[in-house]
Parts: sequence; C-alpha cells; structure tokens
Amino acid sequence: MIPASVGFQCPECVREGAASVRRVRGAGVPGAVRRWGAVTLGLIAINVVMFLVTAVSAGLAGFPPLDNHRSPVFAALAQVPLLVTLGEPWRLLTAAFLHIGVVHLALNMLSLLVFGSELERQLGRWRYLGLYLVSALGGATVIELFGEALRPVAGASTAIYGLLGALGVLMVLRRQDVRGILVLLAINVLISFLPGVSLLGHLGGLGTGALVALILVTARRRPALQGAGVAAVAVALLALALTVPRIAMVGL
Repeated sequence: MIPASVGFQCPECVREGAASVRRVRGAGVPGAVRRWGAVTLGLIAINVVMFLVTAVSAGLAGFPPLDNHRSPVFAALAQVPLLVTLGEPWRLLTAAFLHIGVVHLALNMLSLLVFGSELERQLGRWRYLGLYLVSALGGATVIELFGEALRPVAGASTAIYGLLGALGVLMVLRRQDVRGILVLLAINVLISFLPGVSLLGHLGGLGTGALVALILVTARRRPALQGAGVAAVAVALLALALTVPRIAMVGL
C-alpha cells in the first residue's frame, strides 16, 4: 500500500488516479501558437527582426540605433513612390515590414496580435495571410497613386487597417453588433489625420481588406474561387501601382 492524501491506496489505484488527472496544456511556444496563431506570431517576428536589422544598420552607419529610419537597409526597403515608378517594385510590400522607432513598432504589433489572431481563427492561416499581404499592397497602391513622390512611407498599418476592414465586413454579414468596431475605426481614421501618419495608406488598406473579406465570404464553399479572387485583386493592384501614371507628384 502507498500513503495517499486520504488513508492508503494500492499502487494500481495510484497509477489509475494519476492517469485520470488532466495534464496542463498550452504552456510555452506551442501554447502561444494555439492561442494567437502561427501566422500572426510569424508576422510579428518578421517585423521585430526587421526593426532590429534596421537598428543595427543605423548604428553601423554612425547613427543612434533607435533612429532606425536612418538605416541604409530602411532606405532600400521603404516605399518611396518615385523610386517604385523608376523600377523598384519590391518597396510596395517591404515597406509594410518596417517601422520608425519602438513606439510605432509596439503599437502596430499590439494591434496585429489582437485583430490578427481573431481573423486567423475565423479565416484559417492561408486566407488570413492572403488578406494581410493584399491589404498591405492595397494601401501601398493608393500611396503610389496619390502620395508625395519623394516621401518615404513605412509601417504595417496598411495591412492592419485591412484586418479592421475585413473584421467589420464579417461582423456585418453575421449580423453582429458593429458599434464597437465602428467607433474604433472612427478613432483610427481621425488619428490618420495627424502629421506624419499616412491617411492614404490607411484608407487603401481598409478598403482592400473589406473587398478581400467580401470575396472570401461570397466564395466560402469554393476555395479555388477564393484563391482566384484574392489573386485577381493582387494583380489589379500591382497593375495600378506599376503601370498607371502617378496622379499626384507633390514634392518634385
């Protein structure tokens, strides 16, 4: 017999009792992935790594590391509309993984963690990733068409506004209470008018995210059609960004 919390038990009873106790799950990295989503955490990791790369690059170039926007890496990857027009199209997406300072990075990553994890659960990993990237491209396209030609733009907020737009569409279609997200959107749009914030990028991402969500919901029983629809939006945005003459050339 073996001493137990109450009296004594036989070894077999102790083993059976131990087997019936649920083990604690959800701790560590696997638990974080299950809770927040692999794609969301992966996107956050990429943004953080890129911030560190630009900070180190700034330091090596003789600037304070926290002035990471002075980094040669940042300069090579940020969206500058004129440079995109002159043959550097990668800037349309790479700019969405750059941030100017720690506060900018922290605010965007917190928003991505909250809204991204929810949409990843609702849409699944690949649909959510497509929504994120195409929303970033949508915001960049509007900046390319209407933004200042020589003004560098960076940040994940184009994609994050796309997540907000998609979440709003899903809530409307499911007849959920949208007052909360409408207030949140109104606050964020007002913030977009502050100096140094890209209103164009935010609105472009917002509209693109809403459009992609409509496509995903409309073709929800046909995955191939969903993929084709999202791809068509991406191709159309690229065509606009790279082939349509710039509408605003302010700053030249």
